[in-house]
Amino acid sequence: MDTSKNLSQVIRDRMNNDGKRFWAGDNISDYLKEDDKEILIKEATVAFEQVLDTLLIDRKNDPNSQGTARRLAKMYYNEIMAGRYEPAPDATAFPNDSTDRYEGMLVVRSELRSMCSHHHQPVSGVAYIGIIAAQKLIGLSKYTRIAQWCARRGTLQEELCNDIAREIMKATDTDDVAVYIQAIHGCCENRGIMAHSSLTQTTVLKGAFKDDEGTKKEFFDNIKLQQEFAPR
Repeated sequence: MDTSKNLSQVIRDRMNNDGKRFWAGDNISDYLKEDDKEILIKEATVAFEQVLDTLLIDRKNDPNSQGTARRLAKMYYNEIMAGRYEPAPDATAFPNDSTDRYEGMLVVRSELRSMCSHHHQPVSGVAYIGIIAAQKLIGLSKYTRIAQWCARRGTLQEELCNDIAREIMKATDTDDVAVYIQAIHGCCENRGIMAHSSLTQTTVLKGAFKDDEGTKKEFFDNIKLQQEFAPR
């Protein structure tokens, strides 16, 4: 490794050389080694210290701002953008090919926490993931793990809907997938129009959910039932 460069620049150069896209919503875990994250957190801490200094915040004498730069760095890498730096969750599949195989619809409700890539404001909501069972199934918790892995990045809700659908299709080996997300965006609540009652809804329909009106209706009917009995 070139010791004259920060690790973040070395990784950036490597991705540029490989033609690897590294947008806010992309996963770049293939370019990180086991111990890289702690080094990157240290580098990000220095960068956040410079941001705080530029904002004219006295991080040396203000007790509330002491250590804030490192807390921010750890938060980005380990929490709100962890989905960029961690590999996909293990979604072990189970065969669904016996004579009494399940052939119906499955709808899973998954709570989400994400971040808007425009203003780095929090996005919170819920995803309803629907599939028509194919030759294999994954554990119920895996749907939420996959959805949260996709969400913990800088993204837009429209992109997130597509990302979850693509990863669920890959994990379940079926083209019959639907994802409906409803979420509240901090970039609407905390800045700009400051609309505290806003709600954004996005839907991606694949396979039978897109082509068959009965399947589509059943999916949205299931969502209504889940919303009716969801914990308040």
